Amino acid sequence: MKIHDFKRKKEEQQKISMITCYDYPSACIVAESNIDCVLVGDSVAMAVHGHETTIMATMEMMILHTQAVARGLKQQFLISDLPFLCHKTSLAQTVENVKNLLQAGAHAVKIEGADADTCQTISYLVNSGVPVIGHIGLTPQSIHQLGGFRVQGKNQEQAEKLIQQALSLEAAGCFALVIECVPQQLAQTVTQSLTIPTIGIGAGSSTDGQVLVWHDMLGLQTDFNPKFVKRYAQGKEILLNALNAYAQQVQQMSFPTAEHSF
Repeated sequence: MKIHDFKRKKEEQQKISMITCYDYPSACIVAESNIDCVLVGDSVAMAVHGHETTIMATMEMMILHTQAVARGLKQQFLISDLPFLCHKTSLAQTVENVKNLLQAGAHAVKIEGADADTCQTISYLVNSGVPVIGHIGLTPQSIHQLGGFRVQGKNQEQAEKLIQQALSLEAAGCFALVIECVPQQLAQTVTQSLTIPTIGIGAGSSTDGQVLVWHDMLGLQTDFNPKFVKRYAQGKEILLNALNAYAQQVQQMSFPTAEHSF
C-alpha cells in the first residue's frame, strides 16, 4: 500500500481497511493479513497505558510505539498520530515532532482538527514532503471542549461546519480524512464532496474505508462498548481460558511434562 493507492481505491470504489496497532507482536500478525494500512493512534494512551483519554499520549510514547510497529510490518502503509498540542507549539517544534515520527518508521502523520492555524500547518508540512491525514468529527484530543464522547454534526450548523472543515483539509493537502462519530448521511455527504478518501469510525458505511481499534475489534477489552464497534473475536475470553488452564495445570503438576523438560 502506497500513498497513491488511497486515491486510486476511492476512484475505483475499493474500500480501505485500517486498524490501529501499538506493538511489534501485533504488527507481525497484521503484516500477514489483508489489512491495507495501520494507525499507531494516540489511543495507545487508553488502550495500552490505561489512561482515560488520548490527551495523555506524549511524543516519547508515540515514537516508541511507532518504532515497534514499524519493525513488524511489511507491506502496510503506516500512519502515526501527532499527539495532543504537538502541532500547536512553534512551527519549528512541530516540524521536529513530525520528523521524529517519520524517522521512527511512519509513512505519514495524522493531525486532528481543522481550524485555520492547523490547516496552515498541514499545508506547510505537505509542501515540505510530509504526507498528512486529517481527522474531523469527534476529535478525542478536544474531548473536554466537546463535552465528552458524543456524536458530532447532529444539527445543520454543525453539519455545515464539518463539511467546510473537510474541504479546508483537502485544500491544505491532506491525502485522506478520518471522520469519527458523525451521522451516516453527513459522512456520505462529506465523502461525496471530496476527491480524497474518507476513513470512517462510527460514521456508517458510505465512507471510503473503515478503522477500528485493535483491542476493540478483537474483543480484548469488554468495559468500553461503543455502538460502532463490532467484535470479530472473543479475545478476552480466549486469553482468560488459556491463562486459567495454565494455572490449573501448574497447580496439578500436569505441566511441565517430560515433553517440556530437558
